[in-house]
Amino acid sequence: MLGLALALVSCARSANSEIPKEICGTPIEPALTRLLVVPTGGWREYNRVDRAEAITAPCLISTGNDVILRLRFSWRSVATDLMYLAEDSGAVSGITEPHSVTSRYKTLIGTDGAISQAPCKTKGGNYFTLTLQLPGIKVGDGTHRGGIEKFMRAYFPATLRTLGCR
Repeated sequence: MLGLALALVSCARSANSEIPKEICGTPIEPALTRLLVVPTGGWREYNRVDRAEAITAPCLISTGNDVILRLRFSWRSVATDLMYLAEDSGAVSGITEPHSVTSRYKTLIGTDGAISQAPCKTKGGNYFTLTLQLPGIKVGDGTHRGGIEKFMRAYFPATLRTLGCR
């Protein structure tokens, strides 16, 4: 019995260590990321985001053979209609069942992702929009909405701090 308990603790530690403390250049507690995804293999990040140039770009997280988390960093000169983005059928910003939440920033939370936007004067424009998509969540599965909201409430402001907004 003691051996089984030690094995479970050991597995929990190794699983926790698979999620980094920084995702796509933004520091975040691994426990918040774990609310969204659980790695099934090695954690790989494909990051095309260049904060200094402020050019719209993706950052993808994969584990095993699957992309488990998609982030899209976008800078524009004008504010974007978040509901229009959320309801887009394309792979860039669409999220399922988006609902606005009360937040310091414009934010929509869906069952499989979220979109947040804030004024942020940079080389790339006056507004920054971050889209989070979780392709592994089945359409209509609303059980992750709370975890998505907790993650975005921490990740989005942390990302803004890394951008050098004026």
